[in-house]
Amino acid sequence: MTMRNTIATLAALLALTAPAHAADDAIAQPALRPSITVTADVVRVGDLVDNAGPAAQIPVYRSPDLGTTGALPVAQVINVLRAKQVIGVMTGDIKEVTVTRLARTLANKDLELAVASALEHRFGLGEAANIGITFDRGISELRLDATNTGALQPTATRYDQRSGRFDVTFEISNEASAAPAKLRFTGTAIETVEVAVLTRDIDRTEMLKSSDVVPERRPKAEISGEAATRDRAVGMQLRRPMRAGTPIRVADLAKPELVQRDQSVTVIYQAAGLYLTTRAKAIDSGAEGDVVNVLNVLSKRTLTGVVTGRGQITIQAAPAALPNDRTSSLQREPAPVALAQTQLSPAPAKSE
Repeated sequence: MTMRNTIATLAALLALTAPAHAADDAIAQPALRPSITVTADVVRVGDLVDNAGPAAQIPVYRSPDLGTTGALPVAQVINVLRAKQVIGVMTGDIKEVTVTRLARTLANKDLELAVASALEHRFGLGEAANIGITFDRGISELRLDATNTGALQPTATRYDQRSGRFDVTFEISNEASAAPAKLRFTGTAIETVEVAVLTRDIDRTEMLKSSDVVPERRPKAEISGEAATRDRAVGMQLRRPMRAGTPIRVADLAKPELVQRDQSVTVIYQAAGLYLTTRAKAIDSGAEGDVVNVLNVLSKRTLTGVVTGRGQITIQAAPAALPNDRTSSLQREPAPVALAQTQLSPAPAKSE
């Protein structure tokens, strides 16, 4: 520094500390700040000192890394300021100065969503929420200069449907510069679907419990058909035995069979004012609501009813004819009598 520059700097600093009898007030004395935040990559005198005056723009330190805080002993700060020809700064009882550099932090999930949104409904892919993103380089979070306040705007998007490889470039507007910041990401994007997955080996006859299935996201290409959700799978049976870890499709599920073929079942006959039960042997298997045939073990007649419970068949009598029904009641045999004949052993014929 030339003698002329030194003299000019000292004159400026003396102007800060010397009493000035202006029209209004005396110039306030420079004072060190105990903590500061910065956005630039350098710390200047004006960041460290209140009332720095013309010396405010003099750089003194490199800023900490983005999003981090550093501490400086006061004695060290004063020595650096003196080296920059900044003197007469009040420190009070401050022992150290903390310097925090502000940053904009983008978490891994934010970046994954940005890439998935850029690919959404393009290249044969579906909703962004169903696109799984894997970056070539592991990214836990990304810190940008705090002046990069704009949204991530995709400017170039490439995707290979066969390999699932993507290459996406974003631009972010910057408050302090006309030129936007640019970010480029590469990796793999695969459309996924939530599907119920078995936690253990399951036989065809078992009813699925909540502990038997867990929801997982699997590549959509692995599921040939509609994926079954966990809620849809619980309480159902499988159409075939399946091993643990296997994803379940809707086509793999069936209503639980409440009646098994050759099983002894209870047959309930209901009609107006009549409720009869008997035992029978199931000819068919069926789930709730299915129509099955059973064999009455007493009369050896085949009856048809609806599965209404585990091991239970219900036969509902047809409603009686209305008074204005043109069909004569003599032409129809009352249903209760017919059932009674199937349930009871024939009475011995009377001798004449």
